[in-house]
Amino acid sequence: MAKKTLKDLDVKGKKVLVRVDFNVPIKDGVITNDNRITAALPTLKYILENGGKVIAFSHLGKVKEEADKASKTLAPVAKRLEELLGKPVKFIPETRGEKLENAINNLKSGEVLMFENTRFEDLDGKKESKNDPELGKYWASLGDIFVNDAFGTAHRAHASNVGIAENIGNGNSAVGFLVEKELKFIGEAVNNPKRPLIAILGGAKVSDKIGVIENLLTKADKILIGGAMMFTFLKAEGKNIGASLVEDDKLDLAKDLLEKSNRKIVLPVDTVVANEFKNDTEFSTVDIDNIPDNKMGLDIGEKTVKLFDSYIKTAKTVVWNGPMGVFEMPNFAKGTIGVCESIANLTDAVTIIGGGDSAAAAISLGYADKFTHISTGGGASLEFLEGKVLPGVEAISNK
Repeated sequence: MAKKTLKDLDVKGKKVLVRVDFNVPIKDGVITNDNRITAALPTLKYILENGGKVIAFSHLGKVKEEADKASKTLAPVAKRLEELLGKPVKFIPETRGEKLENAINNLKSGEVLMFENTRFEDLDGKKESKNDPELGKYWASLGDIFVNDAFGTAHRAHASNVGIAENIGNGNSAVGFLVEKELKFIGEAVNNPKRPLIAILGGAKVSDKIGVIENLLTKADKILIGGAMMFTFLKAEGKNIGASLVEDDKLDLAKDLLEKSNRKIVLPVDTVVANEFKNDTEFSTVDIDNIPDNKMGLDIGEKTVKLFDSYIKTAKTVVWNGPMGVFEMPNFAKGTIGVCESIANLTDAVTIIGGGDSAAAAISLGYADKFTHISTGGGASLEFLEGKVLPGVEAISNK
């Protein structure tokens, strides 16, 4: 069922509750990356330009004890939002109470208010994270309509997304532009792709990606597997993987996936090995059949980059999630860089990165603008790729 989007709501003169994802990295009170704030601007500007009153809120990190409040306040975020919007943002350092209610009731059309980190409510029985019914009802009472534009938490049922949506009244909630874009690109790539659809999966653990692989086996034309999870598959094929990372309890599952895959799964043919897990150590590239007993694979090799490139070149849709090696170490980043370049060089394809480390890789390599879409939510995009329902979206009003 299609969900209401922001343009389906009449925001004029209304108090619009907007759940944004402002969970940004902050060091010593300074925001080190404001991508998530920038990503929310189109939704906020639309509401303001159309005469709405914005009440924005977000979580920031985890709040486990009273002492966490000092470093987890949204005050610096409100200040940065003010700079980016070019208009005042009234910050209320509370999550409930008379001060907040009065400030909201005094808002005029075209004005912005932001309240404190929703997870401050977790100090008293995890009210936010466990979707306390009273809290969702209370927050919903503060506004007329609700817009969820936080894709990064859409796979969680919290008071600040599901709780509000369930209490705001039928027809009074919508997804914002950012969530709409995520649903469109990832949804179409998986459910109605231009073919061939090539999926590239990496990262350390098969267990994190089982659901994704199972869902994509029915949808993708090829699934290219790199990262440490490749060794669980290689060992399942009977190969000697030396001292490489492996999930022995997932070997039967990997074997089963390979058998079911009907040759859709493509595994690496060579790997970069080293004696220890650090950058400044001796390393060399060996074929998959020749991994020495005492060495561990930390990246895919050049032959694999070429092999993967031969498939990527044919693609009309690419979904990439997870690095090909230990990307943080320059000596073992070449596989991830190679795959990133292959995808970036495509001119006639829809290319999507499912958040997390792959997104960081593409951004740091300067390729961000070469991709059709880079997801803002690692966990949420993974669950979406698994074909799961996202509670934060499901709770929104239907069109």
